[in-house]
Amino acid sequence: MIQITRRERFNAAHRLFRPDYSDEMNLEIFGKCSNPNWHGHNYELFVTVKGEINPETGFLINLKDLSSIINKKVIDKLDHKNINLEVDFMKGKLASTENLAKAIWEELQLSVKALGAELHSVKLYETENNFVEYIG
Repeated sequence: MIQITRRERFNAAHRLFRPDYSDEMNLEIFGKCSNPNWHGHNYELFVTVKGEINPETGFLINLKDLSSIINKKVIDKLDHKNINLEVDFMKGKLASTENLAKAIWEELQLSVKALGAELHSVKLYETENNFVEYIG
């Protein structure tokens, strides 16, 4: 078994808030991230897949194919978008980095399997100091 990782980047805005909470409670729980005028991040996404090396090609999968899937299913939907308002796979979900990483996994899982690999993890950096890793 071998693992290989592809990195992609995107920029997006979001707001952490619950509509059933008061503005004061949202501020208390989510801090500046509950700003009603949104805030943004330069995200780094690491998608790791695993499987066996193909003896004919010498690699697990073609990283161009993985990049294409990530871009079509995830980056094109997120880049320069408002996660709360514009991203179909985040509708009805709190736009935390944790929820976003899990939703990205769900977007990619079947397509990665179709390439002949298994999704191992989705690691999402929100800032240089904060990241989430989801292992389905």
